[in-house]
Order: sequence, then C-alpha cells, then structure tokens
Amino acid sequence: MIAGVSIWAVLLICAGVFVASVIDAIGGGGGLITVPVYLMAGLPAHFALGTNKLSSCLGTTASTARYLRKGYVNLRLAIPSIAAALFGAHFGTRLQLLVSDKYLSYALIAVLPLVAFVILRKKTFSETPGEIDAWKQWVIVLFASLVIGMYDGFYGPGTGTFLLIIFCRLAKIDVRTASGNVKLVNFSSNLGALITSLLAKTVLVPVGLIAAVFAFAGQYVGAGMMIKNGTKIVTPVILTVLCLLLIKIILELLGVPWFA
Repeated sequence: MIAGVSIWAVLLICAGVFVASVIDAIGGGGGLITVPVYLMAGLPAHFALGTNKLSSCLGTTASTARYLRKGYVNLRLAIPSIAAALFGAHFGTRLQLLVSDKYLSYALIAVLPLVAFVILRKKTFSETPGEIDAWKQWVIVLFASLVIGMYDGFYGPGTGTFLLIIFCRLAKIDVRTASGNVKLVNFSSNLGALITSLLAKTVLVPVGLIAAVFAFAGQYVGAGMMIKNGTKIVTPVILTVLCLLLIKIILELLGVPWFA
C-alpha cells in the first residue's frame, strides 16, 4: 500500500497517466483520461483532482522545457496569455457558484461537432506562421486566453485543446509554437490549482509523485512526437480529444458518471 492505495491501483494510475500525458503534450485534453483513472483506482473525487494536479503540474514541466529548448515558445504572447488565463480562471470559478454548468454543456454539444467539422474541412494547424498584424495576433491571444481561462475555471476539460485551435486558426501561430505557448499557460494554471489543493490537504503526495515520473516521461515523449511530426499527429489527436469531451458531456447530462 502507498498512502492507502494498493500497488495495483498505483500501477493503473501510472499507466493511465503516461498515455494521457503523451496525448496532452500533443493536443491537450489529458485530464479527460487522468481524472477517471484516479477515480477508477479508488481515490475519492477531491483527492483524485488534487493528486492529478500534482502529477500533471510536474509532468507538464517536461513538455514545456522541451518546447522552450527548441525555441517553440513566443514569450511576447505567452506572458500576457498566462496572466489573462489565470485572471479568467478566477472569475470562471466564481461564476460556477452562480450558474449551472448544464447550460455550458448544452452549448458544447452543439459547438464540438462544428469545431471538428472545421478542423477536418480546413487547414487549421499550419507548420508555418500565417500572415497577421502583430497587434491583432496579440489581441486574439489575450482575449482567447481570458475567455478559455474562464471556461477552465467554470468547467475545465479540453482547455489546452481549445487554446491550441484558436492560437493556430485565428492567431495564425504555427502549430509547434502554439503548442509551446499552450503548455506554459497549462503549467501556470496547474500550479495555481496545485497550491490550492495542497493547502486544502486533498493531495496524496506519495502517489502523486510516483505518477509524476510517468507524467514527465509521457509529456517528454509527446512533445518530441509533436515537434517531429507537427500537423500529421496533432489533427487526429485533437479530434480524439473532442470526441472524448463530447461523450463525457453527454454521459454527465444523462446522469452517468464518466468512466464509472
């Protein structure tokens, strides 16, 4: 037993976290897999979320560092987007206390198939930067980070995926640099959530640290695959994440727990 969790449950967590981290480093959405895996391992919901933040936060450092080292991060855009996302997440969390997330779920059911259609129909992810005025790009990135940050605080799943789509499609950032910038935003939001979870004592630190090793490895591998293959790999991964998110939303509306 490790912090009250059986060895077999820890092995299940590590395997799930590794696979999810590979996917997350490429197109976001890793939490759609890691949180259910923690729940399947028998952790109570609050501890599943808190422990997941520990492994996710430490794991994301691998992909973030790899993108930074390869030069696939635009700090001019990344720094204000981090601030905007954290600001948005704060108000999204406060909004969650006032409005039922069912309204957002109904909207997402309509939006997600449309997003998938656009990705399949048009070249959303480009290997090279598109032509756009610098100030327009800055405004789009800042506004998107604020709005998606609010979504992250209000609901959460798929935040990195939505940011990647907007950064590439509207802000005309090449897919590798967009991924690097998204990772910086994700790392910042994960760190903030981790600190909150640690203060609330809802983190099984030994389990989270063990899982973090596999999260680190998965993020490193996923970032390498993304840097090497670019659009060849990001499009199918993004579509898979969108499908998982749609299934999750429908199940929740039907009252069926996600990965019960």
